[in-house]
Amino acid sequence: MARLPIIAILAAGIAASVGVQPDRAHALDYLVFVAGDCGSAATRVVRETGGQLLSAQPSADGQTCVVTVLVQGDGKQRPRKVTVRVPM
Repeated sequence: MARLPIIAILAAGIAASVGVQPDRAHALDYLVFVAGDCGSAATRVVRETGGQLLSAQPSADGQTCVVTVLVQGDGKQRPRKVTVRVPM
């Protein structure tokens, strides 16, 4: 899973190396700040549900993660998709 801070750092490095330098007053407009990442939240949900991770992404507010897992039934039922919103 790509992490937003890494992408922002790489994009800034590439922009600087090709000579595109944003105005310092607007430099923060190009960065996305998040409180954390969804990796630990996704790991926790997978451990608690015993499911298989389908996706984990930060929500628009940057404070929670939306984690979707596939939880197997008892063998007679189809697996069910569970989506959980958890704090980062």
